[in-house]
Amino acid sequence: MEIVIQKFGGTSVKDVAARKQALVHVKYAVDHGKKVVVVVSAFREPGASYTTDGLLNLVHNNQSRLSKRELDMLVSVGEIVSATVFTEQAREAGLDATALTGSEAGIVTDDEFQNAKILNVDPTPIKKMFKKTNVVVVAGFQGATKDGEITTIGRGGSDVSAAVLGMALNAELVDIFTDVSGIMTADPQLVKRARCLKSISYDELANLAHNGARVIHPRAVEVAKQANLSMRIRATYQQPEELGTIVGERNPHISHYRTVTGITNQNNLTQFSVSTENLTSGQIFQLMAAQNLSIDFINISTDSVVFNLPQMDTWLAEKTLATAHANYRMVSDCAKVAIVGAGITGTPGITARIVNTLAKHHIDILQSTDSYTTIWVLIHKTDLTAALNSLHDEFLQSHQFTLTQQ
Repeated sequence: MEIVIQKFGGTSVKDVAARKQALVHVKYAVDHGKKVVVVVSAFREPGASYTTDGLLNLVHNNQSRLSKRELDMLVSVGEIVSATVFTEQAREAGLDATALTGSEAGIVTDDEFQNAKILNVDPTPIKKMFKKTNVVVVAGFQGATKDGEITTIGRGGSDVSAAVLGMALNAELVDIFTDVSGIMTADPQLVKRARCLKSISYDELANLAHNGARVIHPRAVEVAKQANLSMRIRATYQQPEELGTIVGERNPHISHYRTVTGITNQNNLTQFSVSTENLTSGQIFQLMAAQNLSIDFINISTDSVVFNLPQMDTWLAEKTLATAHANYRMVSDCAKVAIVGAGITGTPGITARIVNTLAKHHIDILQSTDSYTTIWVLIHKTDLTAALNSLHDEFLQSHQFTLTQQ
């Protein structure tokens, strides 16, 4: 039995027309002898009460008096609505389909409500369904504890649902359908010369996802890598024969492997520089942790600690530091730009090119750091578009021949 996983995001199932196009891909797989697990997100239709945000608005969102367990009961409804409506339309299209919740599909999680971790997946329920049907539609983003309590696995969790089901069912392929044609070299809304990559490694994709690319959840990529799952990132509006971006291991034997794979960004950040004159670096971190503030982009020197927070957490960090009589300064409206590529490792001069390119366009670097495959710079948000375009021109525009190689 050859099984494929097809995950459709909120925009791919938002209305009758979108679902009709999604079903083209489902029918194509069935017609080619495959059993298909369709994983769906909640509808992404502005103003509708059955989207995730719409459901949360029913209970005053962040001001809700509900517990996290009760909030999971509520928001899990969005994907269940999506799964059942998709199944109805699939049957109308002549497909033999059935719907399952995440827990009915065998997904077992811990009890960290609203951000549950998947403990294991029992493939038995879906395999039983496949004895009498060709298509099983699963509500993504959710599972249940061992005691049967409904849980959700965090925003973007339907990608993770698709990956873990693919692993449990030993699927031949996992297709992640979105509203873009594949993984782009940069955000096409900001960089008009951004191009679609034909292939990408698991590590490169995970780094892009961790650093702001919203095409796929990074945990889904990590699961796919661990299980050596074949994965593709594709557009729902494309024809079934089109491949999108193929995800797999990097082939080290290919010569002229691209240095930089893509450039991505995160916006609405605040940079804090906190003096260690009155507080030690450890005490500063403890203060942030005590307020459940997840800091990022950390630089430690002998006289200060520098870190970033999302803009929405700025007021709490300010209040916390002021109460502790810390001496600090901050820069609001920042953006983090990440230059990602497996070829960065061992290639000299990359940082110099980044610095020189940004300096040429009079863009100040507020902070920087690097790893084996990623270099980050923090800039003013007002410089973001210019920074992305200039760096894209420097590293990707003049090396078009490498974009299709992997």
